[in-house]
Amino acid sequence: MRQIIVACLTWAFSLMLIPAQAQEPEGIDNILTVATVTRAPFSMVEDGTDTGFSVALWDALAGDIGLRYEWVRFDTFTEMINAVEAGQADAAIANISITEERETRIDFTQPIFETGLQIMLRGEGNGTLALIRSILSPRLLLAVVIFLIITLTIGMLMWAFERRKQKMFGETAREAAFPAFWWALNLIISSAHEEEAPRSALGRVFGTIMLVCSLFLISFFTANITAALTINAISEDVTGISDLDGMRVGTTEGSTTSTFLNLRGVQHREFATLEALLDAFENNDIEAVVFDGPILAYYMRTQAPDDARLVDRIFRREGYGIALPTGSVLREPLNRALLHARENGDYDQLRAEWFGAAYSDD
Repeated sequence: MRQIIVACLTWAFSLMLIPAQAQEPEGIDNILTVATVTRAPFSMVEDGTDTGFSVALWDALAGDIGLRYEWVRFDTFTEMINAVEAGQADAAIANISITEERETRIDFTQPIFETGLQIMLRGEGNGTLALIRSILSPRLLLAVVIFLIITLTIGMLMWAFERRKQKMFGETAREAAFPAFWWALNLIISSAHEEEAPRSALGRVFGTIMLVCSLFLISFFTANITAALTINAISEDVTGISDLDGMRVGTTEGSTTSTFLNLRGVQHREFATLEALLDAFENNDIEAVVFDGPILAYYMRTQAPDDARLVDRIFRREGYGIALPTGSVLREPLNRALLHARENGDYDQLRAEWFGAAYSDD
């Protein structure tokens, strides 16, 4: 009897020492469908195998939880997100930005990566080209057009007041257009009546007012022109989003980058896929690419043209998350597994493997 009791206690104690095997969370007893899209280095296919930072991270999280799954690779972000929203995919992972608009359609885990947008260009910074681009920028051209319209309007008003008192502008409005414009231009620039002084009462009052206002008018337009020709714009092609005015800019369609550029008023082309976007860049169909910084940095290291360069500034910081159908039971287990990976060092190891010291969490 004593031997039997000792054997039972030994068996029970040995069970306590055996590490617990990962078990699937409650409510999940099938093979999951995990969607992704090619976005190197987050998700890609090498030698027929799914790989990348996001793929490796999912493998680690799923192993911690005890999930069985299979990969489904989509051609575009829109298709991938729609599949999650419709419940055709149990999860999606790549470089999926967490946005308010997407949160109304799907759920997200805690961020798996923190980053932002960057600008990629061809060639070295060129002061002459930057100066020309600044002069021809839509903002500056609009200011010049407004100035010319105001000048012509001032001249034609003076003609309307003076045409019965003197013929310095001509008889008809058509004849008076250029002389009146020239008179107003001299008035604004020199703040004096270089031509004949007004003779009518209304003309004299209007001319006096314009003499005073010309000081403020010329100061206003000078300030706008000076702002457009900043030292940064002269010394380097692009240092910020506003410097993209007048350039052929590209990004992917339906992306958070496209929304950001629209909000900033930057004209740009949208491409269906990242591959099409980068092909256009390589073929000089576009001059600048605005996209996720880590992806552009990886492209620069692996296959970018020799004269490609990345602007050393990050815009619109954002976090990537794992996308889930609304109300998914996977959300909490994945968040716990992600916290576990960060605490035990697995996350940092994966990050260092794929990105080195770049894009650190600090």
